[in-house]
Amino acid sequence: MKTRFLFPYWCKFLGLALILLHMPVMHLRFSGHHDFHFDRQPGDTSMFDGPHLHFIIAILLMVIGLLLVAFSREKVEDEHISQLRLDSLQWAVYLNYLVLILTAIFMTRDDFEDILWLNLWVPLAFFIIRFRWMLFRLNRSVSAEDRR
Repeated sequence: MKTRFLFPYWCKFLGLALILLHMPVMHLRFSGHHDFHFDRQPGDTSMFDGPHLHFIIAILLMVIGLLLVAFSREKVEDEHISQLRLDSLQWAVYLNYLVLILTAIFMTRDDFEDILWLNLWVPLAFFIIRFRWMLFRLNRSVSAEDRR
């Protein structure tokens, strides 16, 4: 994976801030203040009414935040880190499609919005979790070798 396509290291912290900002926005969604269904009334031309605008903001905060966290450089970006990043991305795609297949089998037609919502952030979340876990294991093995 070419590192020239990665965001600068500081973008990881901006992404974390956006994800944290996303949480209170989503709290409003689940507290019952807004109805977020895709159903539109005939003749409704307002794409940016209150609930829909809230939905767009929630999606953008989470997805942009996850993208920045997932694809920001590490302090030391070498070939081994690039290989871990590529392996984690492949693993995340496989796992996401497994989840998508299972949801397609077991979900009803009314759950389309939930499936769409999951498919927006689950691949990035899987990637981040696996990549961070592999970096943690790598750092732990390097520190154990240094103590010997």
